[in-house]
Amino acid sequence: MDAYRMAGGAGAKTGHLDEKTRELISLAVAVTTRCDGCIAFHSAKAVKEGATRDEIAEALGVAVAMNAGAAVIFSARVLDAVDAVDGA
Repeated sequence: MDAYRMAGGAGAKTGHLDEKTRELISLAVAVTTRCDGCIAFHSAKAVKEGATRDEIAEALGVAVAMNAGAAVIFSARVLDAVDAVDGA
């Protein structure tokens, strides 16, 4: 249980990462875990925090490299969500 609490606290905001970086990481994780709701939420938040489409695409490239084929499909969903936010 202690290990779970330590891991749960690992995502706490400590000031070491800025919000944009946290959202880029969140998007990469959302892609590797294939979480559509997470993709929609964190795509909008990443754009709000100032992430560019190119920065998001680079973060997704890391997810693809770590998770192969499935990440490609979910990366496309992120870019669609980013385009929807930008077009809003």
